[in-house]
Amino acid sequence: MRRPPSVTSVTEGAPRLREDDARRTRNTMTESVDAVVIGMGPGGEEVAGSLAAAGLRVVGVERALVGGECPYWGCVPTKMMIRAADLLAEARRIPGVAGSASVVPDWRPVARRIREQATDSWDDRVAVDRFVGKGGTFVRGEGVIAGPARVEVNGTTYSAARAIVIATGTSPAIPPIPGLDSVRYWTNHDAVQVEILPGSLAVLGGGAAGLELGQVFARFGVQVTIVEAAERLLPLEEPEAGQAIAEVLEREGIEVRAGARSVEVSQPEDRVALTLASGEKVTADRLLVATGRRAGLERLGIESIGLDPAAHWIATDSHMRAADGVWAVGDVTGEGAFTHVAMYQATIAVADILRREAAPADYRALPRVTFTDPEVGAVGLTEAEARRRGLAVRTGSALVAHSARGWIHGPGNEGFIKLVEDRERGVLVGATSVGPRGGEVLSMPALAIQAAVPVAALRTMIYAYPTFYRGVEDALRDLAGH
Repeated sequence: MRRPPSVTSVTEGAPRLREDDARRTRNTMTESVDAVVIGMGPGGEEVAGSLAAAGLRVVGVERALVGGECPYWGCVPTKMMIRAADLLAEARRIPGVAGSASVVPDWRPVARRIREQATDSWDDRVAVDRFVGKGGTFVRGEGVIAGPARVEVNGTTYSAARAIVIATGTSPAIPPIPGLDSVRYWTNHDAVQVEILPGSLAVLGGGAAGLELGQVFARFGVQVTIVEAAERLLPLEEPEAGQAIAEVLEREGIEVRAGARSVEVSQPEDRVALTLASGEKVTADRLLVATGRRAGLERLGIESIGLDPAAHWIATDSHMRAADGVWAVGDVTGEGAFTHVAMYQATIAVADILRREAAPADYRALPRVTFTDPEVGAVGLTEAEARRRGLAVRTGSALVAHSARGWIHGPGNEGFIKLVEDRERGVLVGATSVGPRGGEVLSMPALAIQAAVPVAALRTMIYAYPTFYRGVEDALRDLAGH
């Protein structure tokens, strides 16, 4: 099921990329401004609003909703879904710990809360007004770069005296599996907008989005099967993380098929069927495709400024410059499809455009969290990545359940803390925190990596007892033994 028309009510009027530049110029009006921001997701909105507040004449262009994926289909509504599912899981852990409880899942309040509190029913008027209130000009449409300092939208050419900023984000990457283009499938948009849950769901992709959504729906009674082509779930993280999550999901009744490549998709009657390379079939009422994101650079006209439209991402320098007079921020840069990365980059780009001093981009301690239960927090390099870079690596681990806080926590205390040290420099270069509050525990090793705090200094700290983050001390102790 694709996104309903009511959600895609945007103006489609951008010129086609293959049109002759001279002909387009003759047929468009020209308006001079200081900056044009193409894409008003978290990063683009921050750049456009900050430049407008600084007194520049700024045009913000967005073909969908101002705010982007995060407030409407990503971070905010999905975490509301996860919060609801986690409440159900906690209630089910009461027997044997705090008495007894009977839980009856009901998706209706979740769907209602998403519409009323998270997404404004997919209406971005508040966000548009916020930008316009700062002095910006908003244009609904698809921006196309028509040459140096020129952006065309809906028949108007905007001449940008100071900057063009590309912040167009990403869209779901749909794999070229035979038959997939002829079936009705969900993307993350459909999963967030669903009001009546299906009886069963096949999830194509075992990354963060697929696991988060799969676990949510399973906890509300949907029969879920997760199919991942790689040999393990969360293939970009530590192998131990994928294994830990797989064990939890299977215990909760989710069928996990890792190392299972899909070779065909069909739609027998009202169901969807995945045929695996092994010859097995996975059938379900609905199919969720969660196989990553793509930037879609081919429609931006970036070849007119010397950039490659066939590239996966837009490469930038440490000040977010992509070309002369052009900056890029957010998912489109390939540095991580996270709101916190987009906002971080936006601050750097704004400073550079306004010719202010700012620290260059530094991704050594880039944090990422998969909000499953248990949470999977990670920062910096995995052990395998560190070894590929030629570092002399030493690792240390500690199980959450073996810590005092983990023992106190009881049911739902699965997880571990793993530290990756560069032995030659004596500092951490990576860490993974799986467990209750895994994303919060991550803050300490993230700071240690960013500030290059010596491991010897970390061992002399006082760690509050009993806390989850105290497990870092246990992992440091294990690190010393290797």
